[in-house]
Amino acid sequence: MKQKKSWKFKLFIGLAIFLLIIAVGFFVFASFYYKAQSYAEDHLQSDSEVTVENEKELVFEPTSNKKNIGFIFYQGAKVEAEAYAPMAKELAKEGYTVVIPHLPLKMAIFSPDRADKVIRKHPEITTWAIGGHSLGGITASDYALRHDEIAGLVLLASYPGSHTDLSETSVDVLSIWASRDEVADAKAIKAAKASMPSDAKFLEIKGGNHAGFGDYGEQKGDGKATISNEEQMTQTTTAILELLDRLK
Repeated sequence: MKQKKSWKFKLFIGLAIFLLIIAVGFFVFASFYYKAQSYAEDHLQSDSEVTVENEKELVFEPTSNKKNIGFIFYQGAKVEAEAYAPMAKELAKEGYTVVIPHLPLKMAIFSPDRADKVIRKHPEITTWAIGGHSLGGITASDYALRHDEIAGLVLLASYPGSHTDLSETSVDVLSIWASRDEVADAKAIKAAKASMPSDAKFLEIKGGNHAGFGDYGEQKGDGKATISNEEQMTQTTTAILELLDRLK
């Protein structure tokens, strides 16, 4: 009887240790993420051209010349939403409302339909584009396929998932990658043309890297950029602006 109790006790202790290891691992995973740097933080303040709200969503709303077109952006995995503020604010200056949701664990895959709430919250917007960086772009692609109200899709260092075929849709697609990106799979990005509409636009940013699409410091495994992330974000924003202008 005593031996049986000892076996059960050891099993209980083993299970408790296993669960503790999982809990600690999850805590470490959840607590690590790439934080917005100073250049991005400089774009988080409202001014005469753009009102910035940062609550459940990071919203950049033009104060004048507001168009009925909005852009929803899903952050890259484990990247703070604020890191994409420079891009968002520049688009808002041109009259476009930009919303970057704060996603669970900063990963779009845990809330792929988060854009639903954004669209419901902004009934004044009649045309929507969605986009994302890296893993966020994969999730955004799937959302665009499943929702007819999405007219445009922007992929930054990303591509549609294996079960996402946009080739027969009317979605205006823009795919941007960087020549020195060693995180995203460049071959997969280029091969994804087969699952895109025939008029999809593709742009390579020479000298840019994976982290240069935002302002969150160096990313593990990334290549060394030969241009500043400010320059990379400027080129990216210009290309996105051209897509949004086409949606008018």
